[in-house]
Amino acid sequence: MTEDGSIAASENEATSGAPAEEELTVEQVLEKAGVIARKALLYAQGEAKPGVKLLDLAEKIELFITDNGGKPAFPVNLGIGNVAAHYTPSAEETAVLGEKDVLKVDLGVHIEGLIVDCAQTIDLSGENGKLVEASKKALENALSVMRVGANSRDVGAEIQKTIESYGFKPIENLCGHSLQHWELHAGREIPNVAMGNSLLEEGEIYAVEPFASTGSGRVREATDSAEIYSLMGAKNVRMQASRRVLELVAEEYRTLPFAKRWLQEVPMLQFALSDLEKQGLIHGYGVLHDDAKSLVSQAETTVIIEKDGVKVLV
Repeated sequence: MTEDGSIAASENEATSGAPAEEELTVEQVLEKAGVIARKALLYAQGEAKPGVKLLDLAEKIELFITDNGGKPAFPVNLGIGNVAAHYTPSAEETAVLGEKDVLKVDLGVHIEGLIVDCAQTIDLSGENGKLVEASKKALENALSVMRVGANSRDVGAEIQKTIESYGFKPIENLCGHSLQHWELHAGREIPNVAMGNSLLEEGEIYAVEPFASTGSGRVREATDSAEIYSLMGAKNVRMQASRRVLELVAEEYRTLPFAKRWLQEVPMLQFALSDLEKQGLIHGYGVLHDDAKSLVSQAETTVIIEKDGVKVLV
């Protein structure tokens, strides 16, 4: 990225003698990422069918993003049933989609670290339309009150009111989040209930993601091993495998979340991840779920805050 915020031509373009493409503004790059993300959601709808392996589905969506000119901003999340977030298949996953699954497809696209984040719920049985509609309508209503000077508490109140009007509970301990260059969670939040007290500012970028649940409306973190990690820091480490993980992550993903299955080339991978986590150099994200047998729906898009509303990117 250049000092004026535009995206410079690649080194290959600059040295090949070929005419360089016109530099794009940050907003134009985000719009481009949004187009890819929107196409990826449509692609996921077509691929998500009973009997499809979760691993195959995740890898196909990630490859689709890459083939269309972006990169995954995080591993594709495929939350089924009561799973709300942070589930991506392992390299050994054999599970398949069931005929009655309620599937959340949460994906991100980045171009040179500029990120859009989006999600949809696919109801494979067609029996949970009201639940799916609750999160979609909550997102629509949330966007209608977002503008410069709007209070995040009022946005959360709109989400809460909408989901509760459908007879479900918003997940109160999950929230939308601001996005910045190479930062998926940049510090500011859009709550899913009436809480918080921050004013939206012009030009801020937010992922807004209401969750509707038939359960308690609070998620808990699973205690088994994580499949998604992100880099927290870097220092010299003793183990060769740990050094290799740090090198790969710093080069390919920087501070963005990555999947364990993306690093299968590293020998002693799990040992290295455990070593780095103990040293506080990476963070593992446990799967987040509501009550057993409950169902969760999610709708999400990314927006830019404008004076009189929002610019929807996905």
